[in-house]
Amino acid sequence: MKPTVIGSPLGGGVVPLGQRRPLIVKKFGGTSVAGIDRIRRIARIALECQRAGNDVVVVVSAMAGETDRLLKLAHQLLPLPDSRELDVIAATGEQVSVALTALAIQAEGGQAFSLLGHQLPVLTDKAFTRARIQWVEQGPIRRALARGQIAVVAGFQGVDAENNITTLGRGGSDTTAVAVAAALRADVCEIYTDVDGVYTADPRVCPSGRKLSAVSYEEMLELASLGAKVLQVRSVEIAMKYEVPVHVRSSFSEEEGTRILPREQVLEARRLSGLACERGQARVELLGVECSPEQVAELTDLLAELNVSVDMLCHARCSPESTQANINFTLPEGDLRRSLQSLEQFTTRLGARELRVSDGLAKVSLVGIGLRSDPGIAARLCRCLNQHGISVSGLVVNELRVSCLVDAAAADQAVRLLHDLFGLAGEAPVMEPMTSSAPA
Repeated sequence: MKPTVIGSPLGGGVVPLGQRRPLIVKKFGGTSVAGIDRIRRIARIALECQRAGNDVVVVVSAMAGETDRLLKLAHQLLPLPDSRELDVIAATGEQVSVALTALAIQAEGGQAFSLLGHQLPVLTDKAFTRARIQWVEQGPIRRALARGQIAVVAGFQGVDAENNITTLGRGGSDTTAVAVAAALRADVCEIYTDVDGVYTADPRVCPSGRKLSAVSYEEMLELASLGAKVLQVRSVEIAMKYEVPVHVRSSFSEEEGTRILPREQVLEARRLSGLACERGQARVELLGVECSPEQVAELTDLLAELNVSVDMLCHARCSPESTQANINFTLPEGDLRRSLQSLEQFTTRLGARELRVSDGLAKVSLVGIGLRSDPGIAARLCRCLNQHGISVSGLVVNELRVSCLVDAAAADQAVRLLHDLFGLAGEAPVMEPMTSSAPA
């Protein structure tokens, strides 16, 4: 296990592994805390784990639909509300669920102590609505565990250096849970959700999708960043950096889920892991700009200032003899709306011939370690979609994924076609993953 440092040294001290009980972090999403009966259920799950001889930390999201309800109230007042105030509003959802969960544990005969983001604290940067964790203080959790309590931590929220409330973006409770697990050197971080693991494709779109028993950090990072909604991308980044064993499982069943592990523990049993689909994508093309890498650097600097993540970035000369080039990239439609004015101003400043925007797209991606050894996979993907009348408007290939842009209306069909083409429904692992030292 690597040193437990996230951004800066952690307070509270680290207890030597030989002198402590196993420590389990359990994260429960919005559907798991959607009502009192479900909160009682997760209280029993947490207590059962503690009574089995483990220290337990529970991280909870807001109750299902609550964050959307709160943000809708803000948008009734202003079409573009101040992001700082949005975070103040949104963070209240977790304040309710964390207290209810602590009370439910107490009602079941246990001891629990709730902690909000500023009470740990979870220190973040200043990027309101999508802040990044810099430091997790472990002292308050350690003290609660030492008292025999289950520590119940509010997910999704933190505090910046000026004591402003911040939130971590959609799915941010996953990131809170993994960051806490990394800080505490937890034996495992269990992510409880409304699905029972990671599938080769979304089973709601592709009924033949198959649950994976294990997947590597690298592949999970690709799947999460490309549209698989099981885990937030930054939670996987932290898990991989600090080697946190993650177990994705269902809140409503006792079945084993999917373990996210280092690649060597998965034994590279599958050539291809799965398909992800990210809808709501837009493509931006800057046509006729000066052919210089400096232009790309200026563009990426601008996007970083706007806190916009882009993909499928391409800079290509218009023709071999031309002094001009085209730059194109993809980004979520929501990010396009808030950055379009800045992009238009940037286009004018560059003296580009045209700024062209296309929306209503979806990015379909095939992920797996087998891509590095089979360059023909991209050709087979394109040929299959073209044969079924699905136009591919962009393609990116690297050692772990092939991504293509298709019309959003054709995305589901594309996923099903490619899932069948590459045999993902029947490509069972050659052997089970190596057992981890982490408790189940």
